[in-house]
Amino acid sequence: MVGSGTVAALPILPDGALGPLADLVPLEGAHGPHPTEQTSAHPHDVVFDNRGHFFLVPDKGLDAVFVFRVDAEGKLVPAAPPSVASRPGAGPRHAGFHPTGPFAYVLNELDSTLTTYRFDADSGGLEPRQTITTLPPAFTDHNTTSEIAVAPSGRFVYASNRGHDSVAIFAVDPAAGTLAPAGCEPTQGRTPRFIGLDPEGAMLYAANQDSDTIVAFHVDRQSGMLTPTGQVVQVGSPSTIVFR
Repeated sequence: MVGSGTVAALPILPDGALGPLADLVPLEGAHGPHPTEQTSAHPHDVVFDNRGHFFLVPDKGLDAVFVFRVDAEGKLVPAAPPSVASRPGAGPRHAGFHPTGPFAYVLNELDSTLTTYRFDADSGGLEPRQTITTLPPAFTDHNTTSEIAVAPSGRFVYASNRGHDSVAIFAVDPAAGTLAPAGCEPTQGRTPRFIGLDPEGAMLYAANQDSDTIVAFHVDRQSGMLTPTGQVVQVGSPSTIVFR
């Protein structure tokens, strides 16, 4: 939980309601160097691996990605090792797993980078392989990243830039899992706090928080490129989209 610097586990009851708190674990470690954004633990996301055995918790305040599993009693058990450090001041925010390969991707908010990790599905271990910028070389203004989306094909990874106001597109090396820049598409609005692919990976939606719009893009599933459809939905300060 962002406000308390903790990770909570609650059971889902047969009727779909949430049961009493099963566990609550504080995240601990040295704060990052940013004077205002890293003054305490700041867990920002919970993402389960493809088998549902482990989950990642990127912590923006501690410059670390924590790894847990849930035991039969609903208790949170740290992996071994329990976390992996990012670059100082990176501010890990959100994460995504490759759909078939042993790779995880973590989007770092404060330094506008993406880190590729090799993921051990048996131990939950993360091994950093690459860190790459989400910004074009000529951009020098302030930017923070927000959301990551991994294509269902595993061929592309997308990341949203707030400041550059764009979606960075990366091609995935199928053997190494590492990323190569493939393009950058403006979101046609300000501050894309969220981007999301539909379940088939045919459409991408950008939620532009500060221009009150959701903009739709066609996804070329061969090249990964995005093309605006012309559909723009007016909605107040959008921050998340959920598909069902």
